[in-house]
Amino acid sequence: MTNLFVSILNMSITASYVAVAVILARVLLRRAPRIFSYLLWSAVVIRLVIPVSFTSSFSILRLVQPEGQGGTGAMKFVPHNIGTQLQPAVDSGISSTVSFINSFLPSADPAASANPMQFILWAGSIIWLAGAAVLLLYSVISYLRILRRVRTATLVMDNIFETDQITTPFVCGFVKPRIYLPVGIGAHELFYIVLHEQTHISRRDYLIKPLMYLLVIIHWFNPLMWLSYALMSKDMEMSCDETVVKKLGPQIKGSYSSTLLALSIRRSGGFPGSPLAFGESSVKARIKNILAYRQPASGVVAGSILVIVALIVGCIANPKPVLNSPQSLYSGYAVDQLMESKTNFVGDNSKVVALIGEMPLPAGLEGAGIELKTGSRPYELTINYSMKDAAGVMKDGAISGEAFYRNSILLFSLIDNVESIIHVIADHTGEYDGVTYTYTFLREQIDKQLGEDVRQYAADETGLRQLIDRLDSVDASEPSNRDN
Repeated sequence: MTNLFVSILNMSITASYVAVAVILARVLLRRAPRIFSYLLWSAVVIRLVIPVSFTSSFSILRLVQPEGQGGTGAMKFVPHNIGTQLQPAVDSGISSTVSFINSFLPSADPAASANPMQFILWAGSIIWLAGAAVLLLYSVISYLRILRRVRTATLVMDNIFETDQITTPFVCGFVKPRIYLPVGIGAHELFYIVLHEQTHISRRDYLIKPLMYLLVIIHWFNPLMWLSYALMSKDMEMSCDETVVKKLGPQIKGSYSSTLLALSIRRSGGFPGSPLAFGESSVKARIKNILAYRQPASGVVAGSILVIVALIVGCIANPKPVLNSPQSLYSGYAVDQLMESKTNFVGDNSKVVALIGEMPLPAGLEGAGIELKTGSRPYELTINYSMKDAAGVMKDGAISGEAFYRNSILLFSLIDNVESIIHVIADHTGEYDGVTYTYTFLREQIDKQLGEDVRQYAADETGLRQLIDRLDSVDASEPSNRDN
């Protein structure tokens, strides 16, 4: 359940950035028909429903892209292994906030029976699930109460019903939606109201709005999702109002506004928890929008459509992985990049992965993932490789351990608390019958051979270059244990 909770957190953070972009776009589109603003919210819905996406250079998430992430996978602002990291860390995508947020995350105590972050995730997932369940139950009960109130409604015509148990019109039903009207509505008002509600039905708003409401329940802990729901509902109603004015002509603006005002006065509380009512909110803003509405020219509509499509694509696309610019290498190592990823804890997954990614390998080997042992000492890092071409790896029928030895020394210097580094090379060439080679390097042996603690070299780039210079003068075979 904690994995599900972390996935929900990442989707919610991603959707939050998209929601901010949509809110800003609404300001720029305030003079355009509201249907365009309404369509923009589809990007937020997609981000709340689908965790993965395609990549594009035109992605707004590039502005908040977590370090080293991108591609078609899910955006991972919160790593799934945060509960096992010795120094938990999240990447909000905004550099100025990363250190501030991470300063509140508790470090793991190797002597403790459990990682505090694991308990926080477990407690958070329980609270999240309980909150969603309560809200969902309340919404279902509210909906059932509405159904009970309209069960005696009288058929007027087609799918239009009338009852004295309600004070505001609304659409109800998911398969065969019905329009329910309060009694006492005048004939001239009735026409506007029915046309408005029929517009909701033709656009499937009676399905879209409850879907968004369900997503808000799942992400109830995120205030931006509640704000998005409110603004989307407002855009939905205003776009329907504009459709009525467009169909009937600008001469009905005054009477239509009066109808909205009259319904808002009659309403006595609406239906909290059920997103159904016609005149339930933003009456003042809707009336102002109706009076200010002007049917746009076809050229303006075409231009607006292009802008909306571009914005939606930019919101739902993941950024492409950032390709590091060519670095000046020192004996095959990008020293500045290594120093940037230096870490005190082997459990700092993102930085450990970044360090391993900067280590040169013999031709014919590919990385196949890592394994971390952080729960008890000795703290271990296991690096798995897949051998695709034996020519660049095998020498005299055996794998040379020199590259792994050099890389291990650098990793011992850059990862403060790692005590054992294991390299596992699995043959996938078919030439050696699937043999697996294992090289194990121990910090104690490395320090003994070099005569000092290698961590002191990682104090700065100059020291790291000095360590790289020393790698050429030490024996690569003595401190390792190799198993075939």
